[in-house]
Amino acid sequence: MSLRPRSLRSTLLTWLLVATAIMGAVALIDTWREAVRTANDLADRVLAGSALVIAERAALAEDGSLIIEIPYGALEMLSSAAQDRVFYRVDGPPDHLVTGYADLPTARALPGGAPAFADGLFEGVPVRVATLVRAASTGIDELPFVVTVAETTQARQELTRKILLHSALRLAGMILGAALIVWFAVTISLRPLYRLSDEISARSFDDLRPIETPVPSEVRGLVGTVNLFMRRLQSAAGGLRNFSGNAGHQLRTPLAVLRTQLALASRAGSLDEARQAAAKGDAAVAQAEQVLTQLLLLARVDAATGSGPKTGRLDLTELARDLTAQMIPGAHEAGVDLGFEGIPPLWVQAEPLLLGEALRNLVSNAILHAGSGAEVTVRTRASATSVMLEVEDNGPGIPTPLRAQATSRFTRGDASAPGSGFGLGLAIVQEIATLFGGQLELLEGAEGRGLLARIALPASSATAPPG
Repeated sequence: MSLRPRSLRSTLLTWLLVATAIMGAVALIDTWREAVRTANDLADRVLAGSALVIAERAALAEDGSLIIEIPYGALEMLSSAAQDRVFYRVDGPPDHLVTGYADLPTARALPGGAPAFADGLFEGVPVRVATLVRAASTGIDELPFVVTVAETTQARQELTRKILLHSALRLAGMILGAALIVWFAVTISLRPLYRLSDEISARSFDDLRPIETPVPSEVRGLVGTVNLFMRRLQSAAGGLRNFSGNAGHQLRTPLAVLRTQLALASRAGSLDEARQAAAKGDAAVAQAEQVLTQLLLLARVDAATGSGPKTGRLDLTELARDLTAQMIPGAHEAGVDLGFEGIPPLWVQAEPLLLGEALRNLVSNAILHAGSGAEVTVRTRASATSVMLEVEDNGPGIPTPLRAQATSRFTRGDASAPGSGFGLGLAIVQEIATLFGGQLELLEGAEGRGLLARIALPASSATAPPG
């Protein structure tokens, strides 16, 4: 069971939300670390300041003992946080507690008199400790002492939570805003596609005109592909209409003749009359077969015109020589001397089957119209600008006024003449020549006799031989 494809809007929103959630989680982790660092830095400065105020109130008594007066205002700077408790201790040498809490943990003192900080537990509660080493002096003697101030960490944690909460709320707002922006942006961006869909839906089934609705650049390739497909479909539909119309028109006569001869054969009074009717019916079937073959070839040319021919590099001389050899037996039966002249190789860009059919039609026309005892020559040659395929005969030819229309479909020179064709041969040759960028020319034969049919391919179609 195939899954229903998701909409573009939901796909974009899903990707956006997932990506933003991942980046948001990483950002929140980093924000939490920064919040902890910021809260500690701020509180540590106040903690170190309180320790420094206490140290500055130290003095030596006359007996050399350390006297210190605790400035409770310094401790109030820390106790201003409602939830936190403040502790202190002052130690003199050697490990003598001067005042404060004896079991309060201390931090390892740093050289140079800088305050040292540490985390610990006091009375089962987490505390932050600041330790400062100083010395009291009378001008002669100095007595080192250590001041330690600690506070509970509830205020720090509360500050960290507030920073993290505010950051999370801002990030959630950004994600929601981005989702709304993407929602509306996708809706607006999809409007050209909706218009494109409406235009296609409003068309009739036989309207294959190119789509001209303005679309975003990302969709132009798709529209171009659809237009190309519609052109091919239009060409195929046109070829089918032409084929069905032409077939209906051209096959009507031989089929009518066939039915008539069958009726005559059924009512024949003798075997000879029945045979004559059967022979005429067979000739009508042969004529219908030839017409159908030509119509199928014409339909194939129409299809290649619409979709673009598949061309390849081929030797025109070799193609013409081989096809001429194949048609020599038929020409001999018709009493026609068929020959070939050419200098190999002459390379062109064409589809061999279609170009071969064009040559077959030219040779067949020449054999049909030149008559018994005529000579037909197939020739390949090249000029400075063209590669040419020629079929020349010394028959009656085509009068000059009729040559221009001889390449039109279903145009016959003399329909009543014996062996007249169906008016498709030269039309097919003309369309095949045009398909490969060439043209068909109808000229007088040598010494003003007969007909010279020439397919001239442009020089750009010729290429050097491979290798």
